[in-house]
Amino acid sequence: MRILFKGPTIVTMDSQEAIIKGNVLVENNRIAYIGSNEPTADRVILAEGKLLIPGLIQTHVHLSQTLFRGQADDLELLDWLKKRIWPLEGAHDEESLYQSALLGISELLLGGTTTLVDMQTVHHTDAAIHAIAESGIRATTGKVMMDHGEEVPGTLIQSTNDAIQESVDLLEKWHGKENGRIQYAFTPRFVVSCTEDLLKEVVKLSSKYGVRVHTHASENKGEIEIVERERGMRNVLYLDHIGMAAPNLILTHCIWLNDQEMEILQKRDVKVAHCPTCNIKLASGIAPIPEMLKRGITVSLGADGAPCNNNLDIFQEMKMAALIQKPLHGPTVMPAREVFKLATLGGARAMGLENDIGSIEVGKKADLVLISLDEPHVNPVDGVDPYSLLVYSVRSSDVCLTMVDGKILMENRELKTIDKDAVVKKSNISRVRLDKLTK
Repeated sequence: MRILFKGPTIVTMDSQEAIIKGNVLVENNRIAYIGSNEPTADRVILAEGKLLIPGLIQTHVHLSQTLFRGQADDLELLDWLKKRIWPLEGAHDEESLYQSALLGISELLLGGTTTLVDMQTVHHTDAAIHAIAESGIRATTGKVMMDHGEEVPGTLIQSTNDAIQESVDLLEKWHGKENGRIQYAFTPRFVVSCTEDLLKEVVKLSSKYGVRVHTHASENKGEIEIVERERGMRNVLYLDHIGMAAPNLILTHCIWLNDQEMEILQKRDVKVAHCPTCNIKLASGIAPIPEMLKRGITVSLGADGAPCNNNLDIFQEMKMAALIQKPLHGPTVMPAREVFKLATLGGARAMGLENDIGSIEVGKKADLVLISLDEPHVNPVDGVDPYSLLVYSVRSSDVCLTMVDGKILMENRELKTIDKDAVVKKSNISRVRLDKLTK
């Protein structure tokens, strides 16, 4: 199948960060041509006056929590987990987790996110990965590992051996499936809920299988105090001590870091997932992203979960990432071009997929998003920097086409692989069922 995007303004994010007006040919699942010529195609998409951008990438999302949107407002992290999120996650069954994943994926595809790093919950992860496979979205995902911690409900805590064995079983079933579109990662929740034995085994297994590790760290001052009390050192120092701080680690949040920890992230090439809206909503703080970028640390963006955001909108995350730093560091910090890079190449590098996604270049995977510029809230557009439009003006509702691996998954606000109305209905039924089990 050859699909031609005719006449868009192409925000390439290539090595020159070129923005050109031209045509883009997709053949099968890769970009075959970029330029002014008009190759023959099976289908031509008229894209004059629109922006064609690389598929947007979120490196920290909890699809398992989409059903809990609006269920845990006005709480700080540890209370948020203990009082609402952990009991709700523990109540999940296969059907509710499947619907939660489909609901989240629907929102992501409608909003131009083509790739995500997903942290599931402890049980029924297979059902969520089935939803990922069916939807066509690109994802690195894994089951949450929890074998320790005060006030962790019995519905979530596992033995160390069970947590490890179930993770390995899922990895061997799913890693590399769907033409490589699905990747597996080991996802210990955070140090507070994991024994040292489990974390050290994750380090060994991630090296053995050549996969990512995805966890939280230094999100909340109370969390750090627990880690210091139990392990004798701060989060990042501890992760380095046990060998987890490495290039394959995606470390989410990293708000409260000292200079020594920042140096470890830089030296070990740890990747940081920044979730600005969540960090503000849970009153956790503002991550030192400008300092990380100055040090050359790879930073990417994520919405986190629906109950701490309360949406999965990457455009909101880009805007928030830019705005929250300016009162602290001045108006020139976090310019729109740099922020857009976090949502594209930054995410690709975090996942180790920079040779395949994150920019529009010949030979790369055809993960593409088409943006309409017709609405009043975007205009005027003539003479305006496209990066400024994308970070400050465009909304997720302006996305008119989402393509992953050369397949159109959303066009003209219609999902092609998901029955949106059915998912919305079934998700509400599942949510009510979980509420009854936790109240």
